[in-house]
Amino acid sequence: MENNIQYNALANLFRYPTEDYFKHVKECGEILKDYYPKAYENFKKFQEIIDTKNSVELEELFSMTFHIQAICYLDLGYVLYAEDYKRGEFLVQMKKEQAKVGNDCGVELADNLPNALTLLPLIEDSSFREELSVRMYIPALEAMEKEFEASRIALKTKVRRKKQKVLIQEDMKNKNAYLFAISATLDVIREEFNIEKYVDNSVKADPLSSLIPSCESSCVTPAKTDKAVITD
Repeated sequence: MENNIQYNALANLFRYPTEDYFKHVKECGEILKDYYPKAYENFKKFQEIIDTKNSVELEELFSMTFHIQAICYLDLGYVLYAEDYKRGEFLVQMKKEQAKVGNDCGVELADNLPNALTLLPLIEDSSFREELSVRMYIPALEAMEKEFEASRIALKTKVRRKKQKVLIQEDMKNKNAYLFAISATLDVIREEFNIEKYVDNSVKADPLSSLIPSCESSCVTPAKTDKAVITD
């Protein structure tokens, strides 16, 4: 898609909701409907839930999904590596890439999902953009999807019940709303890079830049490397 505006539109879905959030959701829906019909099918489910919320409910939904008793987290390095040292390496390299293109990350980390998405249109090297998306972004988003599985949520609830007197999350409605936004984002990236040609998307190189091996023609069979640690 020209100018890759879809990534900026998707990034807005994962920023803390402000008064413009509903407008951003509508704009993203229009882009996906016109250019990414498969992704739009997932997005519609997200939008249907969001449209039932007022501003306070929307803030609560976002906080419960990503912050308070979070289902998953938005910092890709943490999603991929948890507390492993590679998380730090990944973040350092992401900071360098963000600074290189002048992408303002605001108060969030350089590998926070909205910042990671807005980085993509600014990367001039198409091969590097593909490597970053396929080897890092897709596995992270897939890991985030898994955190919404009923069994994983049940396990987290069980653990928290032992540690906390109150479980706010148990009373939260539509707690899977952002799952559909994550799935729509995955659909867009997979379509752009024709993900069907990749053999094993769970295999990733070390983080970024010179640490990612280049593919001169295609990445049909990526080299075997250490798998990322996925946090529950």
